[in-house]
Amino acid sequence: MKTFNYAVAYTFLVVFLFILPVQAQSVGELTVQGTEIWKDGKPFPFTGISFFNAIYNPTFNKDRVERKKWLEKFDRYGLNVLRIWGQWDNKLGFVDTCPGCTLYNPDGSLRPEHLTTLKTIIREAAEQNMVIELALFARESYNENIRLGQPEADRAVKTLTQELLPYRNVVFQVWNENSVRVIDHLKIIKSVDPKRLVTNSPGYGGDLGDDKQNQALDFLTPHSSRQNVGRHWEIVPLEIKYLQQRFKKPVVDDEPARNGTAEFGGPKETPSPFDQILQIFQVWQAGGYIVYHHDMFQKGYGHPSVPPSGIPDPEHNPYHRTVLEFISKRPRYQH
Repeated sequence: MKTFNYAVAYTFLVVFLFILPVQAQSVGELTVQGTEIWKDGKPFPFTGISFFNAIYNPTFNKDRVERKKWLEKFDRYGLNVLRIWGQWDNKLGFVDTCPGCTLYNPDGSLRPEHLTTLKTIIREAAEQNMVIELALFARESYNENIRLGQPEADRAVKTLTQELLPYRNVVFQVWNENSVRVIDHLKIIKSVDPKRLVTNSPGYGGDLGDDKQNQALDFLTPHSSRQNVGRHWEIVPLEIKYLQQRFKKPVVDDEPARNGTAEFGGPKETPSPFDQILQIFQVWQAGGYIVYHHDMFQKGYGHPSVPPSGIPDPEHNPYHRTVLEFISKRPRYQH
């Protein structure tokens, strides 16, 4: 009679329990098919909102119940992508900014408390079938000389890529509005995680990127032209079409014209929500994707433009609600 091998059984159980959560986290694999973004083997209607301070916002990160409430609200408004930043340590007075509001220590190691929060957000977003677009570095911080040295930046990118390997509902955006060493960082990411989709925001509004990085990246996320060019709702769809035709890959209108103050690239005069709606509709018609940009983070708590929660609330003011109600009806209007 054969004896039961408890050691083998125990080893099998440990391996099974380790693999199971990794497999669960891997659900949501993002790929590129021509000029489309796919998720789990089918087209994904990539539709985002700027939530740069998500990792550092105390209301959003109060507990699982609070996060779920907000994620469900975003979902009701047709939003399935959160664009969040690893660096929120600039000195511009944005809501929730602070010197320690960054994923990175000066030596390029990761801050464990912020990494834990990021992973929690990613997991709970995945439960809502949502994607995280993670901007690794921010020009706003870079301009104020809040930046890592080259070896430290390389260490940060490599370590973060390793840490997020199991989480497949994440795309990396190397920079917000910068092009410093984009190809170097892309190579590091791909050496660790060849399947991770990588993009970049190359510069300020209207900067569509250089050929070298546009050819190398998996998909494109430029900050399209804003109100300073005039009828941006007519010009931007042409920019999206140009990039699609030239580089044969998906294009996201990542930080488009918006309402708000004239600071930080905002309009010099009061826009209409229908300016945004027309632009979004035309970008959809062109086969592009959008991330809704806004002014709900550019001042401190107590300013009328900032929701009391510091979270980009779709219902904070009539302007945002008008645009986001249109976005929520994307299946009605998008072919």
